[in-house]
Amino acid sequence: MTGSGTPETTPTQSLTESAARKARLNPLSPENLLNPVPFYKELRETSPVHWSEELQSWLITRYDDVTNGFRDPRLSSDRGALFEYQMKALGAKSPEAFVQRNRLMMINRDGVSHLNQRRQTSPGFSPQSLDVYLPAIRRIMRSLVEQVQDRGEMDLVQEVSYQMPLLVLVEFLGLPTEDRQKFKDWSKPLADFVNPMPGTDPVAAANAAITASGELSNYLDRLINERRQEPGTDMISRMIQGGKMSQEELVANTHVMITAGHTTTTDQLGNGLHDLLSHPDQLQLLRENPSLVKSAVEEMLRFNPASPFFTRIAAEDFQLHGQDIKKGQLVFLGMAAANRDPKYFPDADRFDITRDNLMHKPMTFGFGPHHCLGAGLARRQLEVAIETLLERFPRLRLDESRKANPRAEGLVFRGFHSLPVRW
Repeated sequence: MTGSGTPETTPTQSLTESAARKARLNPLSPENLLNPVPFYKELRETSPVHWSEELQSWLITRYDDVTNGFRDPRLSSDRGALFEYQMKALGAKSPEAFVQRNRLMMINRDGVSHLNQRRQTSPGFSPQSLDVYLPAIRRIMRSLVEQVQDRGEMDLVQEVSYQMPLLVLVEFLGLPTEDRQKFKDWSKPLADFVNPMPGTDPVAAANAAITASGELSNYLDRLINERRQEPGTDMISRMIQGGKMSQEELVANTHVMITAGHTTTTDQLGNGLHDLLSHPDQLQLLRENPSLVKSAVEEMLRFNPASPFFTRIAAEDFQLHGQDIKKGQLVFLGMAAANRDPKYFPDADRFDITRDNLMHKPMTFGFGPHHCLGAGLARRQLEVAIETLLERFPRLRLDESRKANPRAEGLVFRGFHSLPVRW
């Protein structure tokens, strides 16, 4: 006992508490992967710049710090060195082309080289350019719904959210529709390498990613050459006509549009619809007020983003909140944690489709120079999907007789493998 009568903490108790805290703050524990919200909260409140032994990386979780991180030149987007290190450490076969291709992608570049590529592509992502695709998005969504409407039930992921984004991307990029299964097959090993499932053989995953990336790049190299001879109005043609990107840069950036573009929208659509259907009061509110669809989409993006974290590399030594971040260390910017920061989102753990997000936008699409160019296209797909589903299926609901299967294996992607619904 202390002089005040308070029991002293014994060394054993201190060790036990330390072990319990370490377990709670393990980002890869099954509990935190399945339900990361308490984990985010504890990090924001007690360790906003947190060194993870499991990841050998820093986790940043407060809204202000994440926002600043996206525009801080001390945090680099150049993950080429990281990929090179990973591939060599794993002994992957012939990783050189894979590493170089990733270095050429806009999302992995900084400064002037990033800005130049962004200027070449951003006109195709303007609101006016994207609105041209709304009829195609509506047509695609109607077609998917018509294929299942008489069944009374479906797996929302397999029948809609896994299909729609890739079909839209085929239209947007001017890709051959008959090859869409190839794009899925090439995208999966790349997603699995970036966001591996527990128990995955890392060497096999790396080699599968190298093979898939090489095959996709060879395909795109031929397609881009054909498009030079016969240009259209699609995004690939627009990038070619800009005249500022090399063939290798065109291949690399089309590559990332295909692989990242449909994967994240697939996951976001599943996450958003699961959250909407899990909150009957909000679902009813949207049915009664369809004009709330844009606000509902913003809340879906905030509440459960498809990409919980995005990575940066420390370009130099610096301090943040008293923590020494060293050059070359990996830093995870926590968009999902920032989206729950009560400083900017009152009652942040409540799903509210009337929430005013105008002053402080969710971090789901990043921030600053690297704000996701595809955000507008993703929002349009989410809005059309929700409008169509609620219009065609007034009694749409989760199928409680079949269990949903969350996709929660890592920090980079989060969605559902399956989401059974009925109507």
